[in-house]
Amino acid sequence: MVAITSVYAAVFAVLFLVLSGRVARCRAKTLTALGDGGHPELLRRIRVQANCAEYGPLALLLIGFSEIQGAPGLLVHALGAMLLGGRVLHAYGVSQVKERLVFRVSGMTLTFSSISIAALTLLWLAFG
Repeated sequence: MVAITSVYAAVFAVLFLVLSGRVARCRAKTLTALGDGGHPELLRRIRVQANCAEYGPLALLLIGFSEIQGAPGLLVHALGAMLLGGRVLHAYGVSQVKERLVFRVSGMTLTFSSISIAALTLLWLAFG
């Protein structure tokens, strides 16, 4: 069972739905069916959602596999919290017109850290 990862996956799904809703509302506002239509706000929202879709599933798989392989619950919680916090910080940072890079960089650092630590954990559990 992956009881801990399941909670983070559910919260992550809500985050993704919120980001998707922001894209849909902006598409309706700008009457843009495909692409960004040259609208900078829509482009930002599309990239925030896409970035979440690009990194989240892999990270959740690695965290879930770590939990299945017997990683300590505290580590699984830490990885899930890092991923979720990283995605929220990144989404907030990139969504700002006057972007403060600290949010974007912090978000990516947390996301990359969760992926790296989960991957190393899996290797450790497999070969350690």
